[in-house]
Amino acid sequence: MTIPETAPTPTEKVLTERKKAERTTAGGTRVPASPPVPARRRRTRRLPARRALIYGVLTVAVTATLLPFVWMLLGAFKTQGELLRRPITWWPEQPTLENFVVWFTELNIGTFYLNSAVVAVFTVLGNLLFCSMVGYALAKMDFPGKRFLFLLVMVMLMVPGVVTFVPLFVLISKLGMVSTYPALILPFLAAPMGVFLMRQFIAGIPDSLIEAARIDGAGELRTFLRIVMPLCGPPLATLGILTFLGSWNNFLWPLVVAQTEEMYTLPVALSLYSTGQNATDYGLLLAGSVLVIAPILLLFVALQRYFIQGVAATGIK
Repeated sequence: MTIPETAPTPTEKVLTERKKAERTTAGGTRVPASPPVPARRRRTRRLPARRALIYGVLTVAVTATLLPFVWMLLGAFKTQGELLRRPITWWPEQPTLENFVVWFTELNIGTFYLNSAVVAVFTVLGNLLFCSMVGYALAKMDFPGKRFLFLLVMVMLMVPGVVTFVPLFVLISKLGMVSTYPALILPFLAAPMGVFLMRQFIAGIPDSLIEAARIDGAGELRTFLRIVMPLCGPPLATLGILTFLGSWNNFLWPLVVAQTEEMYTLPVALSLYSTGQNATDYGLLLAGSVLVIAPILLLFVALQRYFIQGVAATGIK
């Protein structure tokens, strides 16, 4: 007479599955198998939700950042009446180029572009040269007062520009350089921020390269031009972008120093010609803003890779 087999209990099923999952090594030691698959599935299910949340937050942030620029670009093609209408309209109902035509025909924007370009280019070249030279001296040369000079540069970073505004204007006026290109360029040829940026990067260049050049008979100037400068591509691009941006958007100093229309830069012209005594021509203001920021956007898009590398290399937060 055969005894019928009883069905295994749930506990026995679990123990049986665990024994099947275990493997025995050569020494007879039982090693438990890897964790069950459902745990991994639960972990992978959380990643898309978290990633979607991050993408959602980034999308909102980018939208909030780009929204004013979109409004400026679309508003440049609207009439004054449509800009003042309530409720507002995003897309121009009757697109017009009248605002841009006024800038190019009646307001002589070519002269303002030339002035801004000349000031920005020479300011950038001066900072690239002088900030690199001072940064090299502070990083790789030994001389009396080196620490004090670097401390002075750090202090100058903390001094607001308005503190030196009046004394600087008095000096420019005494020298007879009001309404000239030197008055717009000379005060900004060596910014403390540029000196600090270049010093931080050059300090990371191995001393063995510079010592090898000195042993071969190269002077400090030749070592600087032939060894150091070719290695400073990323920080030079970063300094160039930051300097160009600051010079191109500089408003207060050109407003005070450039006292004739022939020396106005773009920000000064934009402020004076789009804002009247009783009303503001918003269409003209938005069109001028588009013309002002277009070169900056093109420059940043062209050099953004070097800008990111330079910021990362110099450790600026």
